[in-house]
Amino acid sequence: MPIELRAPAVFPARDLSLRQWCADDLDALVDAYRDPVLRRWTRLPVTNAAEGRRWLDRARRDWDDGRRYSFAVIEDHPDGARLAANVVLKRVSVDWPVPEVGYWTAAWARGRGVAPRAVTALSRWAFAEFPALERLDLLHQVDNVASCRVAQKSGYTFREVLPAQPPFPLDGHRHSLDAP
Repeated sequence: MPIELRAPAVFPARDLSLRQWCADDLDALVDAYRDPVLRRWTRLPVTNAAEGRRWLDRARRDWDDGRRYSFAVIEDHPDGARLAANVVLKRVSVDWPVPEVGYWTAAWARGRGVAPRAVTALSRWAFAEFPALERLDLLHQVDNVASCRVAQKSGYTFREVLPAQPPFPLDGHRHSLDAP
């Protein structure tokens, strides 16, 4: 059964486009999740097409419910557009003025500034789309040094160490970006 999302929201981030996930992204999503580094830092496995379809269906449902907005990050490439990353705005609610930003980057796109550009674009979109937001948080485990760098490059300030909470076995960092 094909997954249909509403008309995609597309906005640019230098050399990147952010848009809603769609059924055509299935193969690229499953391919991205073959990377053991990506699987280490994410909670929902995508090891086959069925899990990929469930992941895409959840992204559509969450978008429609207005509580979570996941974007496929597409980079133009000489061989055509390629899935480079995912960025997501989580826990969007009038009762919670501080949503969380998350992301992952495909193995081939790491080390090229894709994640900071995508996180920056998502952050700008979030503050424009939801003017009541006070700030955005970016959380990661203490041993995820790359996420610390992404947070800093995206303008997020380190705020505190958070105690470990399942399913994460180690303490975490909270970085924040205040509303403009």
